[in-house]
Amino acid sequence: MCVCDVILQAEWKLDSSSLPAGWPTEGHIQIRGFSLRYRPDLEPAIRNISIDIQGGEKVGIVGRTGAGKSSLMLGLFRIIEAAEGNIFIDGVDVSKLGLHELRSRITIIPQDPVLFSGSLRMNLDPFDCYSDEEVWRALEFSHLKSFVSGLPDKLNHECSEGGENLSVGQRQLLCLARALLRKTKILVLDEATAAVDMETDNLIQSTIRSQFEDCTVLTIAHRLNTIMDYNRVLVLEKGEMAEFDSPAVLTAQRGAFYKMAKDGAPSS
Repeated sequence: MCVCDVILQAEWKLDSSSLPAGWPTEGHIQIRGFSLRYRPDLEPAIRNISIDIQGGEKVGIVGRTGAGKSSLMLGLFRIIEAAEGNIFIDGVDVSKLGLHELRSRITIIPQDPVLFSGSLRMNLDPFDCYSDEEVWRALEFSHLKSFVSGLPDKLNHECSEGGENLSVGQRQLLCLARALLRKTKILVLDEATAAVDMETDNLIQSTIRSQFEDCTVLTIAHRLNTIMDYNRVLVLEKGEMAEFDSPAVLTAQRGAFYKMAKDGAPSS
């Protein structure tokens, strides 16, 4: 690779930052003419998306494989920078922030749980920011309290690299507990329940509804039934917005979302 082909990552922290205290406090997301491409010579993976998500709204994001669902989230976290347009959170243009400022204020539960070799407590609270009481409360709400209580070393239980000595469902519930501890105003679920059974999926969804009621939740949905009670659904097709409205309205319109729901097909 030529040096000129290397894409430099943005600054991790900016000295000149003037973020309001506690930002974001509302979780209001405005996406304006947003386009994103993976390389300069490729067609945009996301093209001209403009949506306004109010603080506290629950928005499902669906579409077939390659529709651009995960690409949009990569743009939100600035893992890939915008080719065009802007994303504002509570009026702040995220492209003007240091990456740490942005990513530390939004929480994501990914499809593949990220766990490290070390204690359960370290995996939940790597920077030792929370009390044991808060950690146990997060485990209770993530339906893991009885499991961890039954371990000989409890919070000091040693996780193997990648959490291989835990089940897939337990790993994902630990990621949920981590999200509960951080409790940021914006929560992203990127097909977070695609690899777990229906029982674990239901546990996660019920916790999201009760514990993140006042947070903005963006869910890339694998199973459409998990977002049928959401405020709105964004349907993507080939990187463009096809539909954006409540599940009831989209179902009545008998468009792309209706066809996906009727087919019973997962949004994959």
